[in-house]
Amino acid sequence: MSLSLPTLLPAAPAASGAGTLQELQERIHVLQGRRNREGSYPVLPCFAPLLPSGLRGGAAYSLEVPLSVAMALLAGASAEGQWCGAVGFPDFGTEAAAGFGIVLDRLVLVPDPGEHWFPVVAALVDVLPLLLVQGPGRVAPGEAAMLGSRLRERAGALLVLGPWPQSEAVLRVRGTSWEGLGEGHGHLSRHRVELELTQRGLARSAVVDLGAPGVVALRTGAARPQAAGGWP
Repeated sequence: MSLSLPTLLPAAPAASGAGTLQELQERIHVLQGRRNREGSYPVLPCFAPLLPSGLRGGAAYSLEVPLSVAMALLAGASAEGQWCGAVGFPDFGTEAAAGFGIVLDRLVLVPDPGEHWFPVVAALVDVLPLLLVQGPGRVAPGEAAMLGSRLRERAGALLVLGPWPQSEAVLRVRGTSWEGLGEGHGHLSRHRVELELTQRGLARSAVVDLGAPGVVALRTGAARPQAAGGWP
């Protein structure tokens, strides 16, 4: 299987790093030509019950899910021609990402930004429509507000693995199971993941199969009021 290679960026925001980011920005502007103008980014059909309008431009989402689910969330927009990025994932599997439908030659990776996490993320928010990040810890409210302002100005979407101040919605895993594996033998036929998304006081649920090509929805639930004491 032949895979394209994602763009790898240096973590340090020194002069060379700044030059690389500027070069990337010019490249994206030439190849993509425009930002999202419809106000949202598409998701795979299996996520439509959770995000019927897609990922909203100008918003940040908190993800309490495995990296595989986060990859699948990026795949819909990537397949439609959008550039995506991932910051803070030393074990980001490009073959798995391609399997979900992420186009690798429109993917920017910064596996380990180290102490420069915030300036790297801030720089990439300026040039990438969609960005998946994993931070070193809780982000200060002032830093989150600064990134939120840039997201709204540029109509980008930020997916954060973990909590995020003033997030648009929170996606959680409520259960997971594997099918097709015996006692040390057999082939994986299904990876069922039960997801719940809370947004503006409403909770939606869906069961998806991450083991299916393209990811499919197995069951969905109607939107209902969020239980008292829920977060956010």
